[in-house]
Amino acid sequence: MTEPEEQRGTTATATTATRAVVVAVAVVAVLLLGAAIGLLVKLPGQDDTPSTPAADSVDVGFLQDMAAHHLQGVTMANLARDKTTDSTIRQLAFDIQSTQLEQVGRMKGWLSLWGHQEQSVDGTHMKWMTGSAHDHSSAADAGTTTALMPGMASTQELNKLRGLSGPEFDVYFLQLMLRHHQGGAPMAQYAAGHAGQSVVRTLADNMLGSQTSESAYMRQLLGERGASPLP
Repeated sequence: MTEPEEQRGTTATATTATRAVVVAVAVVAVLLLGAAIGLLVKLPGQDDTPSTPAADSVDVGFLQDMAAHHLQGVTMANLARDKTTDSTIRQLAFDIQSTQLEQVGRMKGWLSLWGHQEQSVDGTHMKWMTGSAHDHSSAADAGTTTALMPGMASTQELNKLRGLSGPEFDVYFLQLMLRHHQGGAPMAQYAAGHAGQSVVRTLADNMLGSQTSESAYMRQLLGERGASPLP
């Protein structure tokens, strides 16, 4: 039976509309795919200097040293999350652990992308801070050959932290983490002003901002507990 003309028109219109939607969805999908590919392709090339940073550059030195510095911060934050009974301390530790672990992933990812080791080959730190007034000579951890960067806790201090509990643990954690943040600040500040890659400068600047805020908060928490920062 022949389809009425009016019905045929309605069917044709519906078919056309369906095709238009399909085409529109396909176009959006292609655009989204292209944008994603563009981001991936441009990720390392968003910098002012598209060339791969040299092994002795500020970029590589900062990423290597700050990744190691961050990992100790993550270790202390993990201890606090497991041992503290104070919800305020636990939340602070969670925030520090989450932020620094994500940043370590980015730093190690860039080093891998650029074909560099995750740690300096000679084991020294902060030589990339050329001309800085900051003390580059890292003191060695007693009983080891490992050089400590500014703000880092020694093996003895970490062992002491593990052995504490209750309010004593909370205070010592805040003292060590505050000193840890303060020690890393000059590194982030130098990299924010001297790194060749814009992604590295941006990361360093973000670190400086967040850790400055966290440091002020930790001073407040110490004061509320009748304690002072470490000398």
